[in-house]
Amino acid sequence: MLRVGLTGGIAAGKSLAARALQEAGAVLIDADRLARVVVEPGSEGLREVAAAFGPGVLQEDGSLNRPALGARIFSDPGSRETLNAIIHPRVRRLAAEAEAAAASGSAGAVVVHDIPLLVETGQEETFHLVLVVDAPEDQRVQRMVVHRGMSEQDALSRIRAQADPAARRAAADVVLDNSGAPGDLVDAVRRLWKDRLVPFARNIELGRVAERSGGPVLVENPDWPREADLLGRRLKRLDPRVVSVQHVGSTAVGGLPAKDVLDLQLTVRSLDDADALCDLLTAAGFPRLPGTWQDTPTPEAPDPELWQKRLHCNADPGRAVNLHVRAAGSPGWVYALAFRDWLRANPDMVQAYLTEKVRCAQEHQGDFTIAGYAAAKEAWFTQFAAPRLSAWKNDVGWSPEQAAEQ
Repeated sequence: MLRVGLTGGIAAGKSLAARALQEAGAVLIDADRLARVVVEPGSEGLREVAAAFGPGVLQEDGSLNRPALGARIFSDPGSRETLNAIIHPRVRRLAAEAEAAAASGSAGAVVVHDIPLLVETGQEETFHLVLVVDAPEDQRVQRMVVHRGMSEQDALSRIRAQADPAARRAAADVVLDNSGAPGDLVDAVRRLWKDRLVPFARNIELGRVAERSGGPVLVENPDWPREADLLGRRLKRLDPRVVSVQHVGSTAVGGLPAKDVLDLQLTVRSLDDADALCDLLTAAGFPRLPGTWQDTPTPEAPDPELWQKRLHCNADPGRAVNLHVRAAGSPGWVYALAFRDWLRANPDMVQAYLTEKVRCAQEHQGDFTIAGYAAAKEAWFTQFAAPRLSAWKNDVGWSPEQAAEQ
């Protein structure tokens, strides 16, 4: 089952995207609808709201007076927090029940949680993907004035009571632009459904890695650190046996072009823990590649068995990831951190590595995979990088324990 979080600021177009997803085949769980359910007349939730805000938030028939409550919370952040503490836990319980029902019906289901305050409530780490619908503020204000009869001042106050657009984008795997015609957003949702969401769900169901093809193409993407941080936080919360997750490899080094594949190092205490986590990682969207994997031994640690790891990769066809699961303190674990930090601290070594990467990429540009490109770089690692890296670690007193915290 693929779990997707959908959010967006007021009047950005989230509801339109939700309908398009539901029409495409998603199971839609609407947090706004559930928020109404938990304060229906006679409910425990409504009794708590009335106790917190007084009888003025109730209609004569005992139902919730939403305009009166809205006027209270939008002008008072403390009141919003009080209301959220009453509503959100109940909504999440109902959402979990609906999700469980969807999963029992189909292991390959795509479940979309429509949550207006997803970012404000810190839920971006709980989904396989977060979709953010966005539009310029002036367009959102105009929509609220025209379609909801609000004044510009009221519209702006509603907008600014929510997370700012930058915070939402920072939490997003996909940003859906709704600055154009409604049909443009619907078309974008349909493409996303076909090209990414359905294959992602299917790959999780079958426990398989998303397909990759083509030779090495070197690019630069300033968003790599943010993407790596978001994925790392999702992985870290899976299980206590996940000690830490670090961004390693070329995409972790600023100014270094690389293949558009994030390298993440997931730290465990032992490879037994790595094996025990296999099913959890698969369900999280990172199936394990079969076979025995090890990094290339160095003269400092020549025993190949010490370099063993477990290699998982992305089920998501929209974000390539190599997830190296290594035991803390193992030579491969230390090397991944040291190599990253060495490059970060030495711009001349970044340039030397880039020169080698470009050479190998040109040599293997017609390949169908990157295997030849990866093999061609090994001599550079062992003959050029290894002695210089070793000397640098000694010179600066580099510590893997400190590096693992970065």
